[in-house]
Amino acid sequence: MADIRFGTDGWRAVIADDFTFENVRIVAQATADWLKRDRRAADGVVVGYDTRFLSGSFAAAVAEVMAANDIKVALSSSFLPTPALSYTVRERKAGGGVMITASHNPARWNGFKVKPHFGGSAPPEVTAMIEGAIPGIAASGRLNYLPLGEAEAQGSVERIDVRNAYLKAISAFVDIEAIRKAGFSVLIDSMFGAAQGWIARTLTDGATHVTEIHGERNPAFPGIRAPEPIAPNLGEAMAMIAAGGYDVGLSTDGDGDRFGLIDEHGRFITQLQTFALLVYYFLEVRGERGPIVRSVTMTKMVDRLGELYDCPVFETPVGFKFLGPKMTESDGVIAGEESGGYAFRGHVPERDGLLSALCILDFMAKTGKRPSELLADLYEKVGPHEYDRVDITVRTEEKDAIEARVQASNPATIGGLRVESRDRVDGYRFQLEGGWWLLMRFSGTEPLLRIYAEMPSAELVQDALAAGQEIAGVTL
Repeated sequence: MADIRFGTDGWRAVIADDFTFENVRIVAQATADWLKRDRRAADGVVVGYDTRFLSGSFAAAVAEVMAANDIKVALSSSFLPTPALSYTVRERKAGGGVMITASHNPARWNGFKVKPHFGGSAPPEVTAMIEGAIPGIAASGRLNYLPLGEAEAQGSVERIDVRNAYLKAISAFVDIEAIRKAGFSVLIDSMFGAAQGWIARTLTDGATHVTEIHGERNPAFPGIRAPEPIAPNLGEAMAMIAAGGYDVGLSTDGDGDRFGLIDEHGRFITQLQTFALLVYYFLEVRGERGPIVRSVTMTKMVDRLGELYDCPVFETPVGFKFLGPKMTESDGVIAGEESGGYAFRGHVPERDGLLSALCILDFMAKTGKRPSELLADLYEKVGPHEYDRVDITVRTEEKDAIEARVQASNPATIGGLRVESRDRVDGYRFQLEGGWWLLMRFSGTEPLLRIYAEMPSAELVQDALAAGQEIAGVTL
């Protein structure tokens, strides 16, 4: 069988290659065993799925395994965003949750995310237990299974609709009436994903007008490489806004836990800029105080905001399996990672693209400013920061050689800036004079080498990314 490993967030594999019904059932059995060991099985499990090919059928297979293990299942009656599943786990006080999704991966992929009782990403110790049980289950054939019809008939599986409760919760988190009355013209690109229609539903019955594109289910995600809300995938939305008539563009990824922002001129606001804006909103507009948690790939702008507002900043490796626990432990105000995932105190300790979108709209409503104006205000406080990332497909057999080249490198300068230090918090990071940085790491979800840079100008960013490719011995 396949070597099943949990990456940055869950297990992901290509459909019909390694992501098969047999393997999904094996992982579900290992997850059921973990729930029993964790003494959470009696609290039941919530199972949901996204808009990908066969996601609903894979979710049903998970429910059949859970029911056969005497674990009551609340199975979503339709596709839903991952943050809605996480919220439902918390709201129902369930023992855990399973979400069938490959998030922002290309259409050929699907995945299996585990959410413990607190509604966040499963920490490494949990996924290690699940992974450790998989080979034994596969070898022994120890797989409990109860057909879905029988499970529903005997009450082991209940169909649930979580939309209203979740939307009520995120609407209460912001001043939803101020947003509705603001009269914004909003373009939403749902990227054919599981959040389609959900944000628009919160903004009905007001002066704000919403136009949604790619708001239908299409597992092929046509016209985009993958449902990741970054500039290369948002060309249509950016062009529509650039043509005039919109105040802001909002986008969510395939399972709704990541968020992309487009300003009123049709320009993409990077994930690092967006997180800094959200931090600024919480500290300046909402007046909240407390720790800020960011991944190693996230902007240093939040460190400067932390200094200005007397809030500590904690850094973690990439992934909400690290960010979420640190946020909970420290009672953090906000947590964010470069992938466009942001979490907020008072909500689930997990990425929520829909709530991120509402927070930006609330920021606009409270200040009367459009995204480009908010970014200008931010830059007045922290100075200009530019960022970009390149993703390079690599074969498994190339990884060791790439890593060896990076580890052996000792550049004196990158992008014309002196290299002051290097570290391995997650991947290989070169710390440059002035607080700028270049980082290289292998993706935990796809066969990619990611190279990231944050610099004082867009030109220097491109110089740094070119230097990173040279150091690694790779090219686009």
